[in-house]
Amino acid sequence: MNITKRAFMTGTALAAALSAMPAFAETELVLSSWLPPRHPLVVGAIKPWAAQVEEVTEGRVTIRVLAKPLGAPPAHFDMARDGVADITYGLHSFTSDDRFLRSRVGQFSFLGDDAVTTSTNFWNVYTQELDAAGEHEGTHVLGLFTHGPGVLLSKDRNFAAPDDFGGFKVRTPGGYPADLMNGLGATTLFMSSGEVYEKLTRGVIDGLCMAMDSVRAFKLDKHITDVMTVPGGLYNTSWFLVMNEGKWDSISAEDQEAIMSVSGAAFSELAGKAWDDADATGYDATGKAGIKVYPADDAVLAQIEAIATPLEDAWVEAVTAQGFEGAAALAAMQTAKPAQ
Repeated sequence: MNITKRAFMTGTALAAALSAMPAFAETELVLSSWLPPRHPLVVGAIKPWAAQVEEVTEGRVTIRVLAKPLGAPPAHFDMARDGVADITYGLHSFTSDDRFLRSRVGQFSFLGDDAVTTSTNFWNVYTQELDAAGEHEGTHVLGLFTHGPGVLLSKDRNFAAPDDFGGFKVRTPGGYPADLMNGLGATTLFMSSGEVYEKLTRGVIDGLCMAMDSVRAFKLDKHITDVMTVPGGLYNTSWFLVMNEGKWDSISAEDQEAIMSVSGAAFSELAGKAWDDADATGYDATGKAGIKVYPADDAVLAQIEAIATPLEDAWVEAVTAQGFEGAAALAAMQTAKPAQ
């Protein structure tokens, strides 16, 4: 076959051009994100982590963070397990069954005064002492974290005494926070964080259990009047970041190792930093809006402890029955618990 000089030169130039083009990613992973796109966790942790994954895998693995979720927030773990999405994040307490019993170690009161500490602690305790992988069957655990110390935000309600909680309609994320608030005498309503603005402004709820970031993240500064704080947090929430197990297994061992180098404890710290920064913004917003931020009264704090203790004991008993050292795990998490 005859090849003209022009054809040869054209082919050579084309080959050179193609070789100069960046290689396409071998694997694109879809991450279903249900928080608002500008939420501090999405902006400060999820998207930066996705960029880190692409960097450490040299572009072989990319993550596309969806602007709209593929399902309701409580469905997100099952979505990853079932392959509806490749990667999801969410709260363990959003599930109504007991599949994440041991994760509750990251939901109790008095866990710590910043999210970096509690998130990193949660990763270490849950993975090393409580077999986190065993409670996330069907997925690969990429990250475990908490938000900042939980507070009680309210509209025209101040809690100066233990009996002030009667008739108080409060949003909780389920799990331990719901049990705690019920024990204090409040009426609890479960809803995801994206629903709180509407429910608060419509008077469906009188307040909410959330972290301080919510003041700005969900534009609550014009609709709440009081925030009660507790040393180490009134409660906390435990979160997961998981990938479908089959999708994880399809990634090369080299890239798996690279991904985990920016995941696990590293992601806990990244997410914790995002929460802490957002909490600081929330505190600033309360000052500007004239919202009263006050520590729980000693009598109220004693009542919180009185309600929390049997809930902790019941959890320790249940976890111990599964063959784990529940008491030691809880003690390792509760870095800010008042002295008995």
